[in-house]
Formats: sequence, C-alpha cells, structure tokens
Amino acid sequence: MKKAVTFCRKVVLIGAASALLALRASAQMHVIELVADSDSRYKIAGQHHPEITVKAGEPVLLRVTARRAKSWNRDGSIHGFTLLRAKDRSKVDGWNLLFKPGTQEFQLTAPAEPGEYEVVCTVICSEDHEGMHMKLTVLP
Repeated sequence: MKKAVTFCRKVVLIGAASALLALRASAQMHVIELVADSDSRYKIAGQHHPEITVKAGEPVLLRVTARRAKSWNRDGSIHGFTLLRAKDRSKVDGWNLLFKPGTQEFQLTAPAEPGEYEVVCTVICSEDHEGMHMKLTVLP
C-alpha cells in the first residue's frame, strides 16, 4: 500500500511539473489572434489596417478564426495564409497555411531574417480575394 501511495505522489508531481513547463512555454510564445473574415479581409482586434510584428526566430502561435466567404476550395479550405518575402515575393517555408471554417491554431517560428513580409490569401474566397493581404514585419 505504501508503494502505491508513493507511486501516485510521483505521478502527480511529474504531471504538475509537465503542466508547469507547458505553461512557461506558452507564456514565451508570441500569440497572434487573427480573423480571416467573410468579407475577404484579415482582421486583428484594435487594428484598422492589420499588421503583425514578430522578432526573428521567435515561436509564434497563430490562432485563426476563419469565416466562409462566397467561394472555397474543394478540400473545404475557405481562406489561405502564405508568407512572402517583400523583396522577391518568394514563399517562406512553413508559412503556407489553409484555414477551414472555425477556429484553429498553428505553431510556427518567425522567419530568421529581419525585414518586411507580406501575407496573402491563397484561396480564391470571393471577387474581393485580391484585397486579402497584410504586412508582417520581422524585427532583429
């Protein structure tokens, strides 16, 4: 009986330590809340012209709420999110995302190279699709 109680205490301590480490990791992660809206626009609360600023190489949690516009992909994706380098419009690896309706989260790493980037929608979501873009700045 004493061994079982000791074992249970160890399991509880290990579980608590794991939860604390997860909490610390999420506290250090840059959380970005974004809406990919039905009017074919990206939106960030409190910003008239949404813009994202991150530090080079920092961990990012992108929390997206996607609302269906007038059209969507066959796979059910209603909006896209691809990060392009502003200087040559080349894609940034790991930043080519597709959104389904509802809220989803993506764990990403900010680009290592400081500078300006552009986010573009890659799903033709409506006739206003071309206006679905925003700036992302990476600081050193």
